[in-house]
Amino acid sequence: MSIGKMEVSPPSNEELLKELIELYAESIKRLAYTYVKNWSAADDITQEVFIKCYEKMEDFRGDSSYKTWLYKITRNKCKDYLKSKWYRSFYPTAFMQERIGNNEFSIEEHVINKLDDLELSQKVLALPTKYREIIILFYYEQLKMKEIEALTHLNVDTIKTRLRRGKKMLQKKLERSGGNE
Repeated sequence: MSIGKMEVSPPSNEELLKELIELYAESIKRLAYTYVKNWSAADDITQEVFIKCYEKMEDFRGDSSYKTWLYKITRNKCKDYLKSKWYRSFYPTAFMQERIGNNEFSIEEHVINKLDDLELSQKVLALPTKYREIIILFYYEQLKMKEIEALTHLNVDTIKTRLRRGKKMLQKKLERSGGNE
């Protein structure tokens, strides 16, 4: 028995989950959107990520931060979604254009319009996935190279190469469209 020392018990899984949701839900949703390019699917994936997190919380070894672990789950859920038969057989953009007409913006376009630099955001989202993923993780999510390495299982040199090539692609796209950045 230790007098004078207060023992603090670790948070319960429910408390930890609540804290993780408060800290990371929005960034996970944005990351999911960069893969699936659909806000509704990104919402669903975000929920699935936190369900998986709760189910596997006991298995978390602490080899990485919770943020990196959640991003890894997000990445895997997005890849599963993109491989799914439902996704490959359903074209939501064509359906939305029929429903709202060609002259109106879709919900996704309204959200993108709210971003600080619409042109750059659109160009980033138009990059091939392997470059888009690295650029978003590094610049938008501000992960360090080692965190990206743990998340993607790519070595740092590959990450740097993809980052450099992605930036060059963006620069060319911006130059073609008359951008100054």
